[in-house]
Amino acid sequence: MFTLYIALLFRIISNPVANLIQKKLSNTNSTLALNLYSSLFMALLCSPFSFKVDFLSFGWNFYSLVLLSGFFCFMGTICLIKALKIGEMSVLGPINSYKSVIGLVFAFLLLKETPSIKALIGFLFIISASFLFADEKGKFLLNKSVILRLLALLFTGVEAVILKKIILLSSPIVCFILWCFMSLFFSLIFALVFNSVKLNSKKSLFYCAIIALLLCIMQLSTNIVFEHLEVGLSLSLFQLSSVVSLILGFKVFGEKGIIKKSLGTIIMLFGSFLILIK
Repeated sequence: MFTLYIALLFRIISNPVANLIQKKLSNTNSTLALNLYSSLFMALLCSPFSFKVDFLSFGWNFYSLVLLSGFFCFMGTICLIKALKIGEMSVLGPINSYKSVIGLVFAFLLLKETPSIKALIGFLFIISASFLFADEKGKFLLNKSVILRLLALLFTGVEAVILKKIILLSSPIVCFILWCFMSLFFSLIFALVFNSVKLNSKKSLFYCAIIALLLCIMQLSTNIVFEHLEVGLSLSLFQLSSVVSLILGFKVFGEKGIIKKSLGTIIMLFGSFLILIK
């Protein structure tokens, strides 16, 4: 149980800090290049552990899930970095709560699952709190950074479900190693296709290594939490990272509207909790 608590703490903190560095670097580097070198360092970090894994023991069905998760991870990361480049962390962090809304809507449309009264109340909480994050023009959902963040949530939400299946078929460590390699695989393909493989400085390369370390911590801790808890409960607890993003946005980037955004974050967290907790 202690391992679970530590993993949860690392998951909540590591992701916003990685987003902070990604936002800073995205001002002077291409999104694809940042993702490529971060993925390269992640693959290098996990390589020593891969020699102990018998990858041939897994079949095609398993690796088809790995490829799918890698693709959705790549798409989610690209959308996230682009959103961070033009948006505010104090807005994009709390939007994590929309992951539960997306899950609720897709469950209704695709699986014909009727949401409970509790889930509908949570849905209304999140939607109503969204107005507290509107920009100067009164836009929220029509804001480009918000749209990109929602797309990132959609991709990573699908990825989370696939990762849970991969963990059940293997282990958190195996899933983590393959996640790193697939991230590099898709990042390299797209960076080469769009001729975007250069960073602007060696300092950026160093910070990409820091991002890689933080993302490795994030994903490994995510896998550990998924192993012990249901996906719904895990995702609900992960929403606490929005509080860290909120604080970083105000302290590091001097973003405005702390009272309004803090209230919106609390309401969204509560709404997400109502949706995700059975």
